[in-house]
Amino acid sequence: PRHKCGNQKSCPHNHFAFKIISGAANVVGPSICFNDMVLMSSVKNNIGRGLNIAVVNGTSGQLLKADTFDMYSG
Repeated sequence: PRHKCGNQKSCPHNHFAFKIISGAANVVGPSICFNDMVLMSSVKNNIGRGLNIAVVNGTSGQLLKADTFDMYSG
């Protein structure tokens, strides 16, 4: 069976599924999936080097903000 965000198991009732992939240098970009919706990825063109962060409402699961923080350039 298919589970949300491609996870190996289903989450318990009243829990959100998520999957965070950090990426690999310039070869594979990072991605963030939350409750079976991709929030950040190279396909959506909203990732960058450094920290990629998505802020989500913990009750509704709604994406509030997604942004990147370039730790290399300061």
